[in-house]
Amino acid sequence: MKKKRVVVGMSGGVDSSVAAYLLKQQGYDVVGLFMKNWEDDDTDEYCSSRQDFLDAISVADVIDIPMEVVNFSTEYKDRVFSHFLVEYQAGRTPNPDVLCNAEIKFKAFLEHAHTLGADCIATGHYAQVRKVGDTFQLLKGEDGNKDQSYFLYRLNQEQLATTLFPVGHLYKRDVRKIAEELKLPNFSKKDSTGICFIGERPFREFLNRYLPHQPGEIQTPDGKVLGQHLGLMYYTIGQRQGLGIGGTREGGDEPWFVSGKDMARNVLIAVQGHNHPSLFKPSLKAADLTWISGKQPHCNWVYAAKTRYRQADAPCMIAHFSGDQCEVDFAQDQWAVTPGQSVVIYESKVCLGGGVIVE
Repeated sequence: MKKKRVVVGMSGGVDSSVAAYLLKQQGYDVVGLFMKNWEDDDTDEYCSSRQDFLDAISVADVIDIPMEVVNFSTEYKDRVFSHFLVEYQAGRTPNPDVLCNAEIKFKAFLEHAHTLGADCIATGHYAQVRKVGDTFQLLKGEDGNKDQSYFLYRLNQEQLATTLFPVGHLYKRDVRKIAEELKLPNFSKKDSTGICFIGERPFREFLNRYLPHQPGEIQTPDGKVLGQHLGLMYYTIGQRQGLGIGGTREGGDEPWFVSGKDMARNVLIAVQGHNHPSLFKPSLKAADLTWISGKQPHCNWVYAAKTRYRQADAPCMIAHFSGDQCEVDFAQDQWAVTPGQSVVIYESKVCLGGGVIVE
């Protein structure tokens, strides 16, 4: 009987490397695929893509699988990066990793894998797939500290039907242990941080290349001028660092936090103290909704939600749907709900889907 062919997205990191090894152990015909998604400035000191590529090639050599390379930088610019810039210009804080998964890793990659004769694809994400009847469910990864289902909430039935997450049932420490036992060259490699195409480069400097910035005033909610901002796009709700505001006579030394942006007046609103009431919201509105099962969840039913990655699940219910929008009410007020980020809804371990926060 012909072995099932799996194309594994290999990033040069330890998770996708171990994923490829585990699939080979399970008897699949495994092909590694390295995706190059960015090439504007990949010669500079911050870009790790050359080293990532070399790591992926070295791993493929050790576990003895063929390796392919594909350049998706045009698709990436059109489908992910252009949206990223539009959102920042509008004063929102987008999450490009969510879009990159939906548009590149599980769309362009899936299409390309089919041309290589793949029966399915695999990645090193910490998430799991379960089939219940005719429906595929996306589950949280077993390692609560590493669970990446938040970034995968836009996947649909067709994508989940042909996707494997070989490390989803493992803890990160076990993945590193497997890599070390195999003597993989990247077993101790640091996890990548930051937005996929920005890497480790300074964010302001990067954004400044693509968007004009307009400095303006930082004010309190009642209009007192606190200082100057460098451009609203550089700041996000709940941000504390880089505001350049010290303590005040009335407020003492408590730190200042961004609580809002007045786009019309080009004013950044800041409040003092982590627990300032302006930083908390009892509900939010989300748009651009997508539900993994194809069916929207119930209203007035107790679910849990995350409004940012690594946040603890917050009990909530969906108050109502209106067209492509919904309102989510929380049992406890949520801190620094940020337009442009995603709200992802869960029922226990099952990721149901979500949408983009609009207010």
